[in-house]
Amino acid sequence: MTEWKARRFWTASAIEEAGQGFQVLLDARPLRTPGRLPLILPTADLALAVAGEWDAQGDVIDPNAMPLTRAANSAIEKVAPQFADVADMLAAYGGTDLLSYRADQPAELVRRQAEAWDPLVDWAATDLRAPLRITHGVIPVDQDSRSLSQFHRHLTELDAFGLTALHDLVTLPGSLVLGLAVIRGRIDADTAFRLSRIDEDFQIERWGADDEAEAAAESRRQAMRVAERVWHLSRAG
Repeated sequence: MTEWKARRFWTASAIEEAGQGFQVLLDARPLRTPGRLPLILPTADLALAVAGEWDAQGDVIDPNAMPLTRAANSAIEKVAPQFADVADMLAAYGGTDLLSYRADQPAELVRRQAEAWDPLVDWAATDLRAPLRITHGVIPVDQDSRSLSQFHRHLTELDAFGLTALHDLVTLPGSLVLGLAVIRGRIDADTAFRLSRIDEDFQIERWGADDEAEAAAESRRQAMRVAERVWHLSRAG
């Protein structure tokens, strides 16, 4: 049986203002989410980028080639209706943040983690007012409740599109600090990805790379790049 695939049904896209945001038109028909909700985007820049994804489609629609559209759908259908729950889930990463958990050996790995992560731990303490406690080895550490409250406050100040962008920037590297550092312009997504892989890269140097693992890692890196782009486009004018 031939698999059914959605085919292009429009000639060209455009954008127009819609309430407090912008919507994409496909041959004058407003674009909607899969759940048939209005796809209202917060900025013209994001609307133009989403429209560009639709214009770039061939005869057969490829959803995988429209990451910005998928992110917008998620922001509207998933994040906005359960904003508090998503914020709570991401804030919990501060309690087990990757940057808090350090190797106790070998010495070279200990050094690399300290050099790469300590500046961001210091940044979290000063700029975010959320100091992190550091542990070595497998011993867990409880973070100060005041730091966790500060992390949560920073998340609740975002909108649905900002929280959507932050989601992949936190969950993929396993660090709330790395994600917040990206959206606050301290580092970019590629740097966050690299910093999250200090241990993996150290092991690769010693034992070599695994093709399947490297492909999965590259997929995560690309997803973080998309998330960073969603963040910037949803902030622009």
